[in-house]
Amino acid sequence: MSLPLAIAPALPLHAAGKYVAAAYVVFVVVILIYVMIMAVRLSRTERALVELNRDIAERDESARSAARDEVRPPGLDREPAPAGRAPGDSSL
Repeated sequence: MSLPLAIAPALPLHAAGKYVAAAYVVFVVVILIYVMIMAVRLSRTERALVELNRDIAERDESARSAARDEVRPPGLDREPAPAGRAPGDSSL
């Protein structure tokens, strides 16, 4: 098994420095692009979450206002008390 790197002549340090620097620059640029993509996705997700929370709040508010606006005749606010039964009376 022959490796092309093992056969290739070694570069002198003064000549290899620019390639190492270029590799680091490419690596940093790739990392920055990745972070920017994640930031864009995060902002989109946060914007969608804010919109969903607003929709839920509007839905809850409309349900509350519909329940508040419901017209109830006076006296029907409470359940009527059972009529004609004494406590402990189990006859049916």
